[in-house]
Amino acid sequence: MTRLIQIRKGNVRRVALVDEPTVRVLDACSSIYELAHIAITAGMKLSEVAHQRARRETLEYDPIYNGQSEWRLLAAIDHPDEPARCLISGTGLTHLGGARNRQSMHITAAENLTDSMKIFHWGVEGGRPPAGMIGVPPEWFYKGTGCALRAHGEPLDVPCYAEDGGEEAEIAGIYVIGPDAHPYRVGMAQGNEFSDHQFEKRNYLHLAGSKLRTCSIGPELVVDPNFDSVPITVSIRRNGNVEWNRTFRSGESEMCHSLQNIEHHHFKYEAHRRRGDVHIHFFGADCLSFSDGVRLQDGDIMQVAVEGYGRPLQNTLRTSRCAPELVKVLALG
Repeated sequence: MTRLIQIRKGNVRRVALVDEPTVRVLDACSSIYELAHIAITAGMKLSEVAHQRARRETLEYDPIYNGQSEWRLLAAIDHPDEPARCLISGTGLTHLGGARNRQSMHITAAENLTDSMKIFHWGVEGGRPPAGMIGVPPEWFYKGTGCALRAHGEPLDVPCYAEDGGEEAEIAGIYVIGPDAHPYRVGMAQGNEFSDHQFEKRNYLHLAGSKLRTCSIGPELVVDPNFDSVPITVSIRRNGNVEWNRTFRSGESEMCHSLQNIEHHHFKYEAHRRRGDVHIHFFGADCLSFSDGVRLQDGDIMQVAVEGYGRPLQNTLRTSRCAPELVKVLALG
C-alpha cells in the first residue's frame, strides 16, 4: 500500500512517502491536496505520481512520529488554503455493534425499537444494492469544517459547554472534488471521530450537536487501502496504564451499507460537489468505551490502530478549565 504523510517545518510544508523506517520527501509538492490535483490533471493514479516524485534522500520517521523532530506531522489531508472548504461528515449505524450501542443509549421502557434501529434495519435490507443501483440512504451527520481537524499527537478538546468527550475509532474516506466537479477518492485514513456521547444520550435529537467537536485523522493517508474486513484496535491509556481496549473489524464486509451506496448518498447533493473542495467522511464505529461505562478524563491518551493503515493515531483528551459564558450577539440594525 502507498502511504503518505504531510509534514511542516516552520512555514515549509512537504508531502512524504512512507518507506519504513524512513520517509522520502516528494519534489515540488507541498500538500496531498496539490498532489491529488496533479494526478487528476495528468490522468494518472495518485500512487504513480507519488512514487515518481519521491526523492532518494530520506528522513527518519521515528522522530517525526514521536514529535521529536523539526518536522511536525499534519493531518493526513487538509485544504491548505481555506480550512472551511474541507467538509467533515460521517455515516452512522453502518456496523452491527454501533447500532447496538445507539439502541442501548436511547431505548426506553415504552419502546421496543428505536428510530436508530429502524434506520439500521433499513440499511440491512437495502444498503447494499447491485452495482449501478441506488440503495436506501444511511444516517448522515455533519461534523464540521477543517477548523475542527487535528493531527496525530494533537489534543482533542472537551469544550466548556460539553458534557463529555469520547473516542470513536473509525476509518475515514478522503476525497477531493476535481475541476470537472466530480468527486475523487484520494484514499483512506484511520480516524478518531470523537463525540459528546453523554449529551447525545440525553435525547437522540442532540446527536447533531454532539458531533460538533474536534476530531483527528492520520497520521498517514493510505492511497490504495484494503477496505474489505480490516481489524481495528482502539485503546485508552490513563496514567501509563491501559484503562480500556477493544478490537473489532471494519470495512465493507462488516457493514450493512456498501461503500458505493455511502458515497452516492453523500455526493448526490450538488453542494457536496463544489470544485476544489475536500471531504473527509467517517464510515462508522463498532464499539465505544462509553458503552462499556468508561468516562474519559483529562490527559487520557486515545489510540486507534488500523491494520495496514500505517502507524497508530494517538491523541490526548484535553478538558477545558473555563466556565461556560453567554455568547452575546451584537445587533447591527
